[in-house]
Amino acid sequence: MGSWLSGPREALEQSGAEFGYRGEQLGLPESGPGSIARPGRRVGALAVDWALCLLIAYGLVTHGYDQATSNWALLIFFVLSVLTVGTIGSTPGKRLFGLRVVSEAGGRLGAGRVLARSVLLCLAVPALVWDRDGRGLHDRLARSVEVRI
Repeated sequence: MGSWLSGPREALEQSGAEFGYRGEQLGLPESGPGSIARPGRRVGALAVDWALCLLIAYGLVTHGYDQATSNWALLIFFVLSVLTVGTIGSTPGKRLFGLRVVSEAGGRLGAGRVLARSVLLCLAVPALVWDRDGRGLHDRLARSVEVRI
């Protein structure tokens, strides 16, 4: 029952498997600037970005809340993600939480990879499937990593 409650990773670690820390395979530090962003910060940044997009859709596009507001908010979120991650490496929410999206090699993402990452992020399911480093499938496919700044 203990392995069920603690999860498969802890059960494997107790049996002798060594996983290391998040980001070790990518050559990133364990903590501090340049380390993999923790899930709490990532979810917080996403909530800020989504609230900003909802506010823009509510106030500027639909002038009231209805189903179209959520659709417009998703489109605005996509545009915001492509423009801000493609230029400065972080959305307003990521900036507020001290995060940045970089290439696995450490540089900026190219336009094609930013576009692919944003499309997959808007689909939501790839962002909910994580690897052992805590990166979403959208980050793995775009060969990007979200780090602390």
